[in-house]
Amino acid sequence: MNKLIYCLIILSMAGMLNAQKYPIPTLDWDALSETKPWEKTEDWSVIPKKVTPGDHTHMPSSDAIILFDGSNLDQWQKPTYGIPADYAGTKATVMNATYEKHAGSPPEWIIKDGVIEVKPGGGNLQTKQSFGDVQLHIEWLSPVDKEKKGQMYSNSGVFFMGIYELQVLNSYENETYSNGQAGAVYKQSPPLVNASRPPGQWQAYDIIFNAPKFDTEGNCIQKARITAFHNGILIQNNYELDGPTFYIGEAEYFAHEAKMPLLLQDHGDKVKFRNIWIREL
Repeated sequence: MNKLIYCLIILSMAGMLNAQKYPIPTLDWDALSETKPWEKTEDWSVIPKKVTPGDHTHMPSSDAIILFDGSNLDQWQKPTYGIPADYAGTKATVMNATYEKHAGSPPEWIIKDGVIEVKPGGGNLQTKQSFGDVQLHIEWLSPVDKEKKGQMYSNSGVFFMGIYELQVLNSYENETYSNGQAGAVYKQSPPLVNASRPPGQWQAYDIIFNAPKFDTEGNCIQKARITAFHNGILIQNNYELDGPTFYIGEAEYFAHEAKMPLLLQDHGDKVKFRNIWIREL
């Protein structure tokens, strides 16, 4: 027998054996059309709310809260308290701010050409409104300053609930510790990749933040989680935070309100921000 024909027969038999091993059933669609079993898994009970997206992915949707559109700081204030370095200071600050209903004073940051610029020494910027689970879009720019390096080169931060920070920093060819560079959950989780653009260019964060949950005794029963994109690239993938982000000490939770203000940090650098909008989830 011709070797080629012999090989084809063997391959054909092997294919038949494989087909017999995992037979694929044939559905009788005529019979099924009588009972329509697929309808059992169709959910018609929920109609998702209609939301009109922005003309571009970086533009707010119809249900977004505009925190800054280039015109004013009406949605913001200067918080009474700064950002503490450790657990004890952070807990005390949050308790005081909660008691005082997150009071603040007029913001000191500068608006120029539709952009907010940090006023070094002017204090942080805090929303008047409090938030829990959110989607946030924010754009930022590190000014060019070749004399600076490391943590001193355009340092700022986006603080969800005022205590959970996603770091803002020039991380384009600027060496520092990995869990302190741009896109890091500060001192907890380095970004999956470094998606930084050079200083002088605008960058964008798109972030999903899920607030932690506590039981009636103050125990954390669900950790905070964060998913973040830096310039369209995934850098934090549903990361579970171990607690608020501290400069000194290990992360540890303490019970707090279900909603607290968003905060932008004054770290002494003239970082710029624009096009800030948020959606409650």
